[in-house]
Amino acid sequence: MKTLIVDDTRLARQELRTLLAAHPDIELVGEADDLPAARDAVQRLKPDLLLLGIQLPSGTGFDLLDQLDPLPLVIFTTAYDQYAVRAFES
Repeated sequence: MKTLIVDDTRLARQELRTLLAAHPDIELVGEADDLPAARDAVQRLKPDLLLLGIQLPSGTGFDLLDQLDPLPLVIFTTAYDQYAVRAFES
């Protein structure tokens, strides 16, 4: 499964890379740390799965999803409960 990590925090991306390494069926195809880079990476790399942070420079993960068609599978990654609730509602 081609996977793209989108998070503005370097340590969060590093931790996700470490966790993904234990799953040989997941291919990490790239990373992005802001909204424009994420949008470009999704269009270019065509991931099956996004590991998506909510708060990003220049927008939110929700803004990114509004700009994508078709949508890959999405797993929201956030440390903030107020964003987690919105993610479950989406």
